[in-house]
Amino acid sequence: MTEAGQLQLVAQVVRKCLEEGFTIEIEGLGTFRPDGRGGIEFLAELRPKAFIAYVEEDLAAAEKLYAALEACGFDPWLDRRKLLPGQNWPRSIERVIEISDFFLACFSRRAVCKRGHFQAELRYALDCAARMPLGEIYFIPVRLDDCRLPAPIARQYHYVDLFPDWDRGLERVVAVMRKAARQARRPAA
Repeated sequence: MTEAGQLQLVAQVVRKCLEEGFTIEIEGLGTFRPDGRGGIEFLAELRPKAFIAYVEEDLAAAEKLYAALEACGFDPWLDRRKLLPGQNWPRSIERVIEISDFFLACFSRRAVCKRGHFQAELRYALDCAARMPLGEIYFIPVRLDDCRLPAPIARQYHYVDLFPDWDRGLERVVAVMRKAARQARRPAA
């Protein structure tokens, strides 16, 4: 099937779901929903998106960060909350990393030593960061405990500690994300 044919098929599925009263969210774009008058309403996603990378052992801290960012007006992304059954999760995660405004890497003693998906997500996000304009904030390392960051990251990125004072660390993360989001929306001079 051609790309045009695939897009037409997706459009038909979306229309059918909307006609049946379902809401359709398209990651990075926004939400389509029935407007109650037989039409379709589109709500653009305007909140800055923040991907949260973590290891399984740090899920509680990642969920706490997710809730805090959401309460501060961001659109956080956490696999446990956003992946749908049957989704191709490796591709979905790569796609979300690509379209996110920020990538928050949650480092801990467990995370820096563990092999697996967290390490792959870090590498992919660092590759995405390398394609960003110089000076743009995207990759934000956060430490959950007194761990040593991997040398390549420690040489290039300043981190924020979410310990021993979670609230103070979170304030710093939110402040830098808000400032970077405002600068990204500023029209070119």
